[in-house]
Amino acid sequence: MTRSYSLDLRERVARFVDEGRSRHAAAAHFGVSVSFVVKLMSALRATGSLKAKPEGGWRYSKLDPHRDFLMRRVAEKDDITMPELAAELAGLGTVVDPSSISRWLIRNGYRFKKNAAGQRTGPARHRSRAPGLDGKAPTKDAA
Repeated sequence: MTRSYSLDLRERVARFVDEGRSRHAAAAHFGVSVSFVVKLMSALRATGSLKAKPEGGWRYSKLDPHRDFLMRRVAEKDDITMPELAAELAGLGTVVDPSSISRWLIRNGYRFKKNAAGQRTGPARHRSRAPGLDGKAPTKDAA
């Protein structure tokens, strides 16, 4: 993620422009974009401050009000699919994509595992080689 320019640089750019030079000249002199200088000067005039706006913060999700419902449904039926949950939420009046439900559950500490060991299940019969590669000719029904 990008970081805000330092307050020192912001002060020097503002002083440079206040001395009568253009915003384009300030951008070229300090190696920043013209849009940064223009936005900086308009923010200075509007707020009187050169401080950067706060970054980040709390992310709102329309699934947050349904937290109890989602956790209860996942606890009741541990193999419920995301499309099934999305359909149930649509019945409550909240239309969401199944992938956003999955991301919301992961963000709220719920993890999905295939089995208790965390391993994927294998095929019922595991062949080490394809038919006919063990030195024997393949049978007629295998061809």
